[in-house]
Amino acid sequence: MMDLTIPKYKVLRDDGDCIRCGVCVRQCSYGVHEMDEDLNKVIAHSKECVNCQRCVVMCPTDALTIIRNPQSDPESVVYNNEVISDIAKQCQTGGVLLAGSGNPKPYPIIWDHMLLNASQVTNPSIDPLREPMETRVILGGKPGNIKIDEANHAIKTPMKPLRTIKLPIMFSAMSFGAVSLNVQKSLAMAAEELGTFWNTGEGGLHKDLVKYKDNTIVQVASGRFGVDTEYLNNGSIIEIKIGQGAKPGIGGHLPGEKINAEVSITRMIPEGTDAISPAPHHDIYSIEDLRQLIYSLKEATNYTKPVAVKIAAVHNCAAIASGIARAGADIIAVDGFRGGTGAAPIAIRNNVGIPIEYALAAIDNRLHQEGLRSSVSLIASGPIRNSADVVKAIALGADAVYIGTAALVAIGCHLCQSCNTGKCNWGIATQRPDLVKRLNPELMSERLVNLMHGWSHEIQEMLGGMGINSLDSLRGNRLMLRGIGLNDRELNILGIKAAGE
Repeated sequence: MMDLTIPKYKVLRDDGDCIRCGVCVRQCSYGVHEMDEDLNKVIAHSKECVNCQRCVVMCPTDALTIIRNPQSDPESVVYNNEVISDIAKQCQTGGVLLAGSGNPKPYPIIWDHMLLNASQVTNPSIDPLREPMETRVILGGKPGNIKIDEANHAIKTPMKPLRTIKLPIMFSAMSFGAVSLNVQKSLAMAAEELGTFWNTGEGGLHKDLVKYKDNTIVQVASGRFGVDTEYLNNGSIIEIKIGQGAKPGIGGHLPGEKINAEVSITRMIPEGTDAISPAPHHDIYSIEDLRQLIYSLKEATNYTKPVAVKIAAVHNCAAIASGIARAGADIIAVDGFRGGTGAAPIAIRNNVGIPIEYALAAIDNRLHQEGLRSSVSLIASGPIRNSADVVKAIALGADAVYIGTAALVAIGCHLCQSCNTGKCNWGIATQRPDLVKRLNPELMSERLVNLMHGWSHEIQEMLGGMGINSLDSLRGNRLMLRGIGLNDRELNILGIKAAGE
């Protein structure tokens, strides 16, 4: 069928600078660049370009530029290029349109409408270079009261299993199959060095990563891929995935072409078959069913590991979180509608869910009102882009945050939103051996460590500027936040004052 879509991007080549080396031809997995021997020049098929920037970065003479095609933007605001392009694609295939990465729509980013308070004379600031700053976080449920055996200097109250991270940031779930093994190696190595955790996602745990088990969160999703007792015991925390911010209410689908031999073994499914996660867990249709799974996982691991439950940010997430806390979970992770993904229906990714900022505030409020807040830790994600987002999330009530897209950007992702194609030129969202080898785990883990060290210094600076020397003193302390450009209703939901109050 004739393709009526207009190229979204235009590849421009400076023939004066181009030396016909063929680097762009070899580096592009989408077939954008082609060497024409007869004309002795490289030609570009702009229609295939996804703007991953690999050719631009690798060009030795800086001869390439990629711009948005001016012809692709019609005058209509309602029927813009994205709408027209989606219609043109869908009328050719009759299928569901998929895309990777997070929601690109210009919805307000609430983090950017919150400002941090600062100390001055009456509440002096703290110098983080000369005074100790506590950035450790203890994850897991804590008892409301603790009884002490003073004679033996011991705690008499039974304690749940707890986990300590050195900074309030963890790497979120990205499954083997959706991303390459080298990506997971990078995350695992960085987590070990930083004293935090990385998350396997729903794709099982590759044998090469078992050595990082003390810094690993293993996930139990609806497809149960790779889940057995050995898998559960190779993680330090177990996470039940109920929902995901990029696609609330639906399951997952990893195409069979991504299920190579290694993915097949790790996921425990036949090679070349589609890995389909159903929308619901078929053994969870109530909070009571969820409680049964939580305690089944605890029983399978001799009650030595915290169990987390991950949900998507939706309108009733506060009530859901209350039920999860009562069901015995130790940690609740909530993922906002801008969270990233390897593949999601575009209609779902762009139109379903709510911002993490509102969901986080609502959940923290509800748990406090019901006397449940100390019984669970609260993790926020989707998206956390920088150290300021981390600090604001903690002030809204989070114990820690997950980062996913920011971590991928650190190791080379250029957000071309084509993860679902399996052709990632940066070796991230692909299983093609020729592309996977482009990503060096040792070098990329170093970049992740550098990023987290930078964020850690900035977090300490912001804490010091507020006159706070511990994350515990910031958690849920909304007096340290002020809203700007938000209406009264939004300020009320967030539980913060307007700038100037």
